[in-house]
Amino acid sequence: MAEWPRGAAEPAKYWLSNLPLETTLEELMRLARHRWIVERDYLELKQELGLGHFEGRSWRAFHHDATLCIAAYGFLVAERSLFPLGACGEPQAGSSGAAGGLPAAGRRADRSGDLGRTP
Repeated sequence: MAEWPRGAAEPAKYWLSNLPLETTLEELMRLARHRWIVERDYLELKQELGLGHFEGRSWRAFHHDATLCIAAYGFLVAERSLFPLGACGEPQAGSSGAAGGLPAAGRRADRSGDLGRTP
């Protein structure tokens, strides 16, 4: 499968697959695009939840750290699903729930530890 934008001289992206021939084009496209969801989630785990800050020396310690990060991410995803999203992906003003003052899921309220990054 290839993504070839209109007016482009050549395709922008290529995908190879070993899925069964019965797989529909829509399903193949959905699976090919699913990679970006995983990439975004991994980036959020590293930057916002501390997965990229681990400095231990054993597999067991890394496994414990990764488990806690993934559990925290699961909590944030569950919390995010409780509130309707506005146009910019932020909770709408006046939405019901106990969110008053909670940061957007995946972002810390205090960004003082984010030296060198712009908000």
